[in-house]
Amino acid sequence: MKEFIMYNNYDLIVIGAGPAGLAAAIEAKKNGLKKVLVIEREKEAGGILPQCIHNGFGSIIFKKDLPGPLYAANFIKTADEFEVEILTDAMVLDITISKKVYVSSLNNGYLELQTKAIILAMGCRERTRTQIRIPGSRPAGVYTAGSVQRLINIEGFMPGKKFVILGSGDIGMIVARRLTLEGAKVERVLEALPFLTGLRRNYVQCLADFNIKLDLKKSIKRIIGNNRVTAVETVGVDSSFNMIDGSEEIIECDTLVLSVGLIPENELSRRILVELDPSTNGPLVDDRMETSIKGIFACGNVVNIYDLVDYVTLAGYNAGFNASRYVLDKIDYNTDKIRVLKDNNLFCIMPNFINLDESNNEILFQMRINKIIENPIKIEIKEDKKVIFSFNEKYARPAEMITLKIKKNELIKKLSNNCKSISVNIVDK
Repeated sequence: MKEFIMYNNYDLIVIGAGPAGLAAAIEAKKNGLKKVLVIEREKEAGGILPQCIHNGFGSIIFKKDLPGPLYAANFIKTADEFEVEILTDAMVLDITISKKVYVSSLNNGYLELQTKAIILAMGCRERTRTQIRIPGSRPAGVYTAGSVQRLINIEGFMPGKKFVILGSGDIGMIVARRLTLEGAKVERVLEALPFLTGLRRNYVQCLADFNIKLDLKKSIKRIIGNNRVTAVETVGVDSSFNMIDGSEEIIECDTLVLSVGLIPENELSRRILVELDPSTNGPLVDDRMETSIKGIFACGNVVNIYDLVDYVTLAGYNAGFNASRYVLDKIDYNTDKIRVLKDNNLFCIMPNFINLDESNNEILFQMRINKIIENPIKIEIKEDKKVIFSFNEKYARPAEMITLKIKKNELIKKLSNNCKSISVNIVDK
């Protein structure tokens, strides 16, 4: 990266230099903003991607199958070409509604910065043992999947020899394969739910192809060991996650890996009272990726946990484009806004609001279902009881986001003059 001069005032500050934040900053520069700063707490830009050395990134953006570091390198290089300033080794301590950003920087000390707009792109974090309340002793050898991935791929350190993995999330399955390739033994992957929580392709490529056993409706009753994990006691669970007596099994291992879900990183969002979605704990956003506070936008996994990094990037582009429009006073706030509601079959949906400004923009409706449906479904977008759009899908799985593309002007044409909300409904054929 080129050296840059720190200013006190910026057109835009992006918090987080992962794929969403970098894309947002690049797009903002492309659309006319002069002073754009990205703040990153790690030593380098790229977010989680530098430790994701497996392929599977870029099929939408680049039409290629890339490893994570190469995907990130493309955006770091482009950000450099557009002279985006990236401040690494820096922690954002606080932000205000008046767009002040308070930063603790390793190389620059304490900074108080003023900006015209803010994009929240802090990503997400893993759930820990404490959050899922696994009983037992507290020995060494309990890790999150992301920390194991970093230890192996970045630090060059193997954390154990014999593993049990709790959770069938994508990172956990990818780590299972990585451990196996490094010569470790993955005894079992356990999943409390009755279905896979990661992508089906990762199950095939990471578990099935390596003969790693997956047990559904199984959890951990307790961790066994004093100084180091020596075993875990597993147990079957019912649909309410109650333990089933008599289903216990002891599995010997020296390491337990947790892949039990991701949480949007939203301490800063809560601090300034951005309205959050109770389903995801991420900010409620409109089709511009703007939050409930004018001039504060959010994108990527800080809003919702995506299944593909390409969609994270597209959300970043959208946020960066509209943040630049906000700074340049090109957004019309006099237009109406409608709410997007979801039926009981959906866990979450984005966007949560749509601005009824006349534009030819394409809206990406992205949603997750809360149960597995392996037969064909119909997705209906309704105003009251009137179906205004209908789409067919071959199946629906919680791990895989459903994405629908609709031109905004086509949507507006189908709405009544006094429309306040639309709903998205899943019909099981």
